[in-house]
Amino acid sequence: MSSLSPDPTPVVDSSSRSLKEVLDILPESVYDNPTWRGLFYFGRDLLLYGAVVTGLIWTNSLILQLVLVGVASWVIAALFIVGHDAAHGSLFRHRRLSRWVGVVSFLPSLHVYEGWVLGHNRIHHAFTVREGYDFVWHPLTPEQYRGLSRAGRLLHHLEWSWAGTGLYYLHRVWGSKMIFARFPARWARAIGRDRLLVAGFAALSSALLAGVDLSRGASVASALWLVARVLVLPFLGFSWIIGWAVHVHHVAPDIRWWRRAEWTKFKAQMEGTTVLRAPKGANFLLHWIMVHVPHHVDMRVPMYHLEEAAAAIEAAFPGTVIDKKLRWRDFVANTRACKLYDFDAGRWMTYAEVRTSA
Repeated sequence: MSSLSPDPTPVVDSSSRSLKEVLDILPESVYDNPTWRGLFYFGRDLLLYGAVVTGLIWTNSLILQLVLVGVASWVIAALFIVGHDAAHGSLFRHRRLSRWVGVVSFLPSLHVYEGWVLGHNRIHHAFTVREGYDFVWHPLTPEQYRGLSRAGRLLHHLEWSWAGTGLYYLHRVWGSKMIFARFPARWARAIGRDRLLVAGFAALSSALLAGVDLSRGASVASALWLVARVLVLPFLGFSWIIGWAVHVHHVAPDIRWWRRAEWTKFKAQMEGTTVLRAPKGANFLLHWIMVHVPHHVDMRVPMYHLEEAAAAIEAAFPGTVIDKKLRWRDFVANTRACKLYDFDAGRWMTYAEVRTSA
């Protein structure tokens, strides 16, 4: 009798999958979040921020100042990730502690805590890569792009380039969806209070820096440069970093966006983001945020358990998760390939393809 080869593993359409299947296979250990551990990362990053700010204030070397601006941008990003996890309730079991760690962690990046909770937790995470709902790197269709003015197209080309991620984030997320947005009445009071905290931090910090510099006999130009290098330039650098991070999380030729009728939570959280393996040592500041699939599967998993959660998910659902090395050239290639989106065909398009199809 001839031997029979085993039946191939059946291919299951992800439309029939439930996110609960994924949640059920996560081990209890990935939810362990002792208070001391969250406070350690918060305190460590706060000390790093204080050290780099001190260097920016006292150094007179322009070259060193510019280097420290770059370092400050990354330290602000690290502190922001701590606040991001606190806002999800994954770092601490105590809501009040989560809020205040989140508020303080967000101040250097000038982010409004309650505004972030609404936009990020309740909208982006709830409706990831869903047309008309998820506002983070939401693509235009070819028809929408053709309807733009010349200035609108120029802005789109800039914001969707590798160099323009900071501008995109400042314009489309930080400004339009947080700082200048109008919110539902049930959220408006809390968000307004946190806006005042951010505005107060920015104003008081600027006044102290400028005042101390002027009191030492410095010129107005010197005082303005001090405010710029301590507060403004690191914030702009951070904005590029977070715009880049969210882009690599959710924009790639093999990541689909979905219309409402086709969208499911499984597709969104398992196929709508990535696991990107950062170089050794990078997680000192990145805090494992690039291991993004398990974070979207369950926001309660703290950052330091994301790799364990990813291993469990990929073992149970082989071939489903996009798992790659974090590489600069892939990001640049994705910014060139992913400009507009054809929801009928379910694929990204370049500007050249849109011109040809027209």
